[in-house]
Amino acid sequence: MRRRCPRYGLWAMMVVSAMLSGCALYRAKPLPPGPDLAGVAALRVPARSFGLPGLKPAPLDPAKGFTAVNLMELAVAGDPKLKAARASAGVARAQLFAAGLLPDPRIAAGISRSALHTGYSVGLMEDVRTLLTMHDAEAAAAAHSRQVNLEILWQEWQVAERARELFLQAREAQRLRTVLAPELRVLAELLGSDEHELSRGEVGAGRVAAELAEWNAAEKQWRVLALEDNRVWHEIDGLLGLRPGTRLRLRPGAESHSLSRRRFEAALAALPRRRPDLRALRAGYESAQERLRIQILRQFPMLSAGVQRAEAADDAVHTYGFDVTLTLPLFNRNRGAIKLARASRAYLYRLYQSNVDGAVNQADQLFDAGRIMRRQLRAAQRHLAQLMRTRAAAHASFERGELDLADYATVLANVDSARMQVIMLRDSLARARSALTMVLALPL
Repeated sequence: MRRRCPRYGLWAMMVVSAMLSGCALYRAKPLPPGPDLAGVAALRVPARSFGLPGLKPAPLDPAKGFTAVNLMELAVAGDPKLKAARASAGVARAQLFAAGLLPDPRIAAGISRSALHTGYSVGLMEDVRTLLTMHDAEAAAAAHSRQVNLEILWQEWQVAERARELFLQAREAQRLRTVLAPELRVLAELLGSDEHELSRGEVGAGRVAAELAEWNAAEKQWRVLALEDNRVWHEIDGLLGLRPGTRLRLRPGAESHSLSRRRFEAALAALPRRRPDLRALRAGYESAQERLRIQILRQFPMLSAGVQRAEAADDAVHTYGFDVTLTLPLFNRNRGAIKLARASRAYLYRLYQSNVDGAVNQADQLFDAGRIMRRQLRAAQRHLAQLMRTRAAAHASFERGELDLADYATVLANVDSARMQVIMLRDSLARARSALTMVLALPL
């Protein structure tokens, strides 16, 4: 009579059910069909505190204009590259989640048949060494997750700083055009008048040639400003995720101030503990330390242990047992992985030291540049004040008919050139102060 074994089918159903209960489902996700760029009306600042120190949601009113802080917030919230970077944090979180999961056990099963009986064997095995290194793997993944989050924070910091720099560049170009436009009109009027007088022989060709050269220089400067303005605004649109060609109305906000030597030295001393990119490298070094520890533990014998139950096919005798699998570390001993982990740790050590040294040098250079530009700005302002007095006297002489248009235009051109110099120095100083704030990781 044939013997039935319904328990084998029940075992198989239980195993298959347990395997399928934890399976993830796959859903295809197509790529976007085109750009995802917004207009001014869609600009929003999230109603949450930003991760950047000192940057908090500020009132946003497009009708009144956008301040530098508004641009910084909108860039941090809407920069497409930052959105992609934040998605990478999900990968690090998934790695941390995976590191905390217990390894799946292995099941070995078999069936044998004789003339009288049907036998079977079932074994359950677990990798013991993976359990021993699980805590270190989880610590390495946690440090890597901190590293990724700090790297994203540093990217946000750089994007905010770039938005503030672009604001200053756009404002500088606007101010320079305001100064240059009247000068171009005066030079064009003077050139047209003298060309007419040249045709009648009332002025010399040398004077007209000099005026033409002066007008060409001013017109070339206008063309450079137009190209620079186009570049700046397209970069602003890209940084904020706006459609190309969008122009925002800018308005002034609070200006940054110079750092005292005492505050600069204090910020420099705290730099490694505060700057996100240096903290990220420190977290990466901690992760490398844990990975090296894992590889050192893996040089010891690989051990798997489990239990087994079997029924012999010849006499239907039930047996129970305990299995151990041991890999002897005779040849490999995980030496290659250990050497690689040591080299990775050494590289991160040197990279951290190099970045700290570079940050200190860059901060000192920006601090000294700020002091130099402050002196240059004060000198340029004194020179402009002198030229303004000369302009007032020249204007009175021109009104009385004692000064011709050509000489008066030269005085105006000198004043405008000095005004533009002051504008460029003031904005360069503002950019240097802003850059120093970022390099020292001071609150924005």
